[in-house]
Amino acid sequence: MLELSGKIRDAMLTFEQEKVMEAVESSLKEGYDPLEIIRAISSALKEIGDKFSKGELFLMHLVIAGEAAKNAISEYLEPLLKKEKTDRKTIGRVVLGTVEGDIHDIGKNIVASMLFSAGFDVIDLGKDVPVEEFVRAVKKYNPDILGMSALLTTTRPMQKEVIEALKENNLREKVKVIVGGAPVTAEWAKEIGADGYAEDAIEAVKVAKKLMEEKN
Repeated sequence: MLELSGKIRDAMLTFEQEKVMEAVESSLKEGYDPLEIIRAISSALKEIGDKFSKGELFLMHLVIAGEAAKNAISEYLEPLLKKEKTDRKTIGRVVLGTVEGDIHDIGKNIVASMLFSAGFDVIDLGKDVPVEEFVRAVKKYNPDILGMSALLTTTRPMQKEVIEALKENNLREKVKVIVGGAPVTAEWAKEIGADGYAEDAIEAVKVAKKLMEEKN
């Protein structure tokens, strides 16, 4: 696993789409599980995000790395995961979305892939999702969990607005809420009344499974 992580990390840090694709493709040929590769990509993205926070990288690097990860996952990994899981029994349903005003969806996409791989039925609403759309989705799909991502400090308050809207529509008690994203903290999740907080995709799966255990 360390060899895989290093290989994916090195490719991601070139900030070249072709290098990332080659690393993912060769890793699959070497027999690595798609989920392991997604974890390696997630780890590399976290490192790149940390470097950006420290001023060691520019926003351009963050965007390029995110797009490379997104394309590699959608082209090589998601089709394999879906093929493997066609006859599976799901352990719960999750509705996911990046809140209104925020067009960043790389982290959310990785969370969606990880949750799907873990056995969840995932409905991805995409990015820049209005409060009303989250409410409609909860009514329509009756999910066990609602996951909201916010990558900007200016859009983080939208997570609170969605929770308040769920209360107004008598839906809050019917669904567990997980929040995440760069400016989101465990303290913030507690403040707005969310049921869980996840720092990254791996943690999101753990939190989702725990919430399902509590619910059942």
